[in-house]
Amino acid sequence: MTELTEVFWRAHHDLPREAPGSEETTRLLLRLAGALPEAPTVLDVGCGTGPATVLLTQLTGGRVTGVDLHLPFLQALTERARRAGVADRVTTVNASMTQLPVAPGSVDLLWAEGSAYVMGFDAALTAWRPLLTPNGVLVLTEAEWTTPDPAPAAREFWTAGYPAMRSTAGNVEAAQRAGWTVCAGYLLPDSDWDDYYGPLADRIEQLRREGTPAELLAAVGEEIELRAAHGRDYGYTGYVLRPRT
Repeated sequence: MTELTEVFWRAHHDLPREAPGSEETTRLLLRLAGALPEAPTVLDVGCGTGPATVLLTQLTGGRVTGVDLHLPFLQALTERARRAGVADRVTTVNASMTQLPVAPGSVDLLWAEGSAYVMGFDAALTAWRPLLTPNGVLVLTEAEWTTPDPAPAAREFWTAGYPAMRSTAGNVEAAQRAGWTVCAGYLLPDSDWDDYYGPLADRIEQLRREGTPAELLAAVGEEIELRAAHGRDYGYTGYVLRPRT
């Protein structure tokens, strides 16, 4: 593990969330997802520490499986579920989202807040579709350009991390072409970014006081400064998608 990687994980350890979002947005997207079975089977892919996992368990009355490749996140999710009193309905799976150990046709609601980019939007839509029940629904949030001419700094940052990033129009077209009905789309508000970056900035400041090298912290916090300078160039959009039959 490189020194920068170690500092990155120290900065992100036990944060409330690992991507832009909020309880309000999770609730909204769930409402937009429409009717679900009485006790749905829910899969939260790239669940992180479980802010959506636990809330979905509470709101749906179903059983939720949280999948993540980073074991400490799953350990934090287990504790979060215990504190919320839903540990008996939350399962954690330490696996890659590209190799989900899930039976085809078994998922009523597949949820992915801020994680589909790891595979890429198109690959995720292809890989996850067979997992859904006949009336299943996919809810995900996806990083997107919100202007046709983003600032060079924003373009450089996101091209390095997510070269396949597109606009909303591009993703809607891609989803429709792949056989999905786009039931809803919702651009996450700035406050959802604050819910992610606020605690991260506080942690970076804590590490600075503890003597972590400034150049490493600057690399970890680069995305916060980029958002402050060029936040109108990009955003996260929540999608509610159902496969066409």
